[in-house]
Amino acid sequence: MKFLGNIIWLLLGGFEAAIGYFTASLAMLITIIGIPVALQTFKIGLLCLWPFGAQVKKTASPPGCIAIPLNIIWIIFGGLFAFCTHIFFGAFLCITIIGIPFGKQHFKMALLSLAPFGKEVTLNF
Repeated sequence: MKFLGNIIWLLLGGFEAAIGYFTASLAMLITIIGIPVALQTFKIGLLCLWPFGAQVKKTASPPGCIAIPLNIIWIIFGGLFAFCTHIFFGAFLCITIIGIPFGKQHFKMALLSLAPFGKEVTLNF
């Protein structure tokens, strides 16, 4: 069932969202300062490709005190916009019974896009 959900997800917008995150990741890789941000946008892009069955959890080892300031900077410079976008589409999809599983995936991405530093994505194929 996860496989079918992921295929439908890819066909109905997941692929385009992942391309957007991957493009942002490549743009951030141009600068040395943007490399940590590029890794996080790449992480969210992977979740956009295959969200059903994927798990988002905190990293086993604490990344140090740098995660909190980086998450604050992330929220200010685009994370809040990505969070609101995923919340909007999640709520929109939850209007119908068929859209509820897809809305739940948007809510999962919303939590990751709000504060991605210190979290990891595990894809289960």
